Amino acid sequence: MTLPFPHARATRRTLLAALGAAALATQWPSAEAATATATGLADPEKKDIAMRLVSSAENSSLNWKAQYKYIADIGDGRGYTGGIIGFCSGTSDMLALVGLYSERHPDNALAAYLPALRTVNGTDSHEGLAPGFPAAWRTAARTAGFRKAQRDERDRVSFDPAVARARKDGVGTLGQFAYYDALVMHGPGTDALSFGGIRGRARAHADTPADGGDETTYLHAFLDARVWAMRQEPAHSDVSRVETAQRVFLDQGNLDLEPPLKWKVYGDSYEID
Repeated sequence: MTLPFPHARATRRTLLAALGAAALATQWPSAEAATATATGLADPEKKDIAMRLVSSAENSSLNWKAQYKYIADIGDGRGYTGGIIGFCSGTSDMLALVGLYSERHPDNALAAYLPALRTVNGTDSHEGLAPGFPAAWRTAARTAGFRKAQRDERDRVSFDPAVARARKDGVGTLGQFAYYDALVMHGPGTDALSFGGIRGRARAHADTPADGGDETTYLHAFLDARVWAMRQEPAHSDVSRVETAQRVFLDQGNLDLEPPLKWKVYGDSYEID
């Protein structure tokens, strides 16, 4: 298959460098309540479905666990992109990931690249990273510690905030997934093209269930806002991950994201029984 842009991972968020831990803490409620009971997207089986759905869009594969070792510069201006949700050397999340891994396992293949990752953060530069960094990434990906670090950073930055915010807004499993997928692509900012701006645009057109609105009506408004944001950037112009996936589930009334699921992304068909 030929994607409409260099790789599905070109669906990427705005720079995370502008956001620190304090900003994340104030933007969303705590994720503890969202994960205390295994319901909605926090249920392990539903979480795995979410990972497979995202991987179909990000990697053209349902095998999200095969993506720990993925690393490439896809030419989207964000430097190297790698791992299970596309951590980028130019958007601070790759720096945070390698920093976490190095705190836990100081003697690792990537630790020597931390100074270079700090230098290139916010740019697409490979200075200090090429040519050895991709090979070091793939070496690290063979370790359980690095794979766990990727999962933990995914949860901290995208998954847990998405589930917590969606629950506070009163939306169920499908809505939680819609929030998560938006955070993976657009990041946790508040500008018009980030998650906060998308949610704000949706709320201007429909009330959340927590505010007394209808869940289906609100989720259509959220997906409309997401499509609008995607179409503002050429790399996001193919909106099939919304229109022939999430919108299909919503039109079917599948608010609980129950299998069997059938969808298309970039013209390719996928199914989860």
